[in-house]
Amino acid sequence: MMKFPTRPNQYLGPLIVALISIIAFVFEPLSSQYFALEHTWWEQGNYYQLLTGHFLHTNFVHILFNLMGLLLLWALHGDDYEVRSYLSKFFILCILLSLCINFFAPDITWYVGLSGAIHGVFAWGCISDLENKLLSGWLLLIGLVLKVGNEQINGAGSLMPDLIDANVAVDSHLYGAILGLAIGLLSLIQRRLMKKKAST
Repeated sequence: MMKFPTRPNQYLGPLIVALISIIAFVFEPLSSQYFALEHTWWEQGNYYQLLTGHFLHTNFVHILFNLMGLLLLWALHGDDYEVRSYLSKFFILCILLSLCINFFAPDITWYVGLSGAIHGVFAWGCISDLENKLLSGWLLLIGLVLKVGNEQINGAGSLMPDLIDANVAVDSHLYGAILGLAIGLLSLIQRRLMKKKAST
């Protein structure tokens, strides 16, 4: 029987992300007018957009899919969540992802949504599974690579853009996954160094 990670320390991180997104959605379209990630953030001095754009959504279907993604990842990897670590890694991931979009995907001039960051959370969850010697870590990682690779080759298809009323920024999924793997590996190295230091 599947046991869900129901301790506050395990669910507060994704819950806070979800609540910020819901509050921002309630105030649309005003939220996106001021807080969406725009390619002009540097010139206009809107540095906060590097973080805030990820919590905005184009319509109800868009936010629903992303909140379902957060919920699914919590169910899969919530045993390894710790609220301060989760939020710090999540916010850093969002900021680095925005910089990647800015410098490596100049065709994306306006960006909102959690999906890129969710791919990153998925990736670092895979690393946690591998650290815990779970076969699911390899299966999920292979699935992530296949999904992101297919999007890079074939695009996102026509259904999802119609549903969310916007183009799917598949490059954000790629950069999110890469950054998530990097954050997961760095966290793994840090934990092992701390264990080694504690044992000496």
